[in-house]
Amino acid sequence: MKTNFIHTYVSVDCVVFGFDDEQLNILLVQRNNIDENDPKRLKLPGSLIFDNEDVDDAASRVLYELTGIRRMTLKQFRCFAAPDRASNPQDIKWLDQAYKPDIDRLITVAYFSLCKIGRKLNVSNITKYKAVEWCPLSELPDMPFDHNKIVEASLIDIRRWIETDPVIVFDLLPQKFTISQLHRLYESIYNKKIDIRNFHKKVATMTYVLPLAEKQLGVSHRAARYYKFDKKAYNRLKTSI
Repeated sequence: MKTNFIHTYVSVDCVVFGFDDEQLNILLVQRNNIDENDPKRLKLPGSLIFDNEDVDDAASRVLYELTGIRRMTLKQFRCFAAPDRASNPQDIKWLDQAYKPDIDRLITVAYFSLCKIGRKLNVSNITKYKAVEWCPLSELPDMPFDHNKIVEASLIDIRRWIETDPVIVFDLLPQKFTISQLHRLYESIYNKKIDIRNFHKKVATMTYVLPLAEKQLGVSHRAARYYKFDKKAYNRLKTSI
């Protein structure tokens, strides 16, 4: 029986979410060895895996090289393996220049990660990419390969995760936040309007979201109270359940 084995390579791609107080953003990189005017110059950060690496280790490496942060929330959510996902001539050209292997087919294991935009990202020593930038989710460009599909799939998965483990949203917020900030974050994740009164009721059931004595300063509107996420209270709740 004849078999048609091909040169297949495995990569990882990472969807890094950040929240800027108004909307979700994705951390994108500019790939090298392309025309500056190429409409598909921006992509998700990723890499082929090394021969001695597990895919999880490869994803952690990509994020560390990109941000300088050792520990970030990281979740594998799907494998993308369509035979034609790397068939675009420009994508093939970039692969040849970036890696130079004989790649007939490229399979990627996709991850998403959560990062506070306020954290300083250590990208000064990154030479792999020409530029790194936060891009609003609502303004994502047409990206190479199937990276737009990967982002869409990551949103579906992060919504499912929140339903079972809502604590992950606090990885996107500052240590102290207002209910309005939390409300805008939920609206951004779910891409829909959420009634603020019902949302206040929802937050009231979150015994791990604690009000602080501190309020906003120097604002033109009525100063809002700050809240914090209490990890110990959340762990006690999980244990009791």
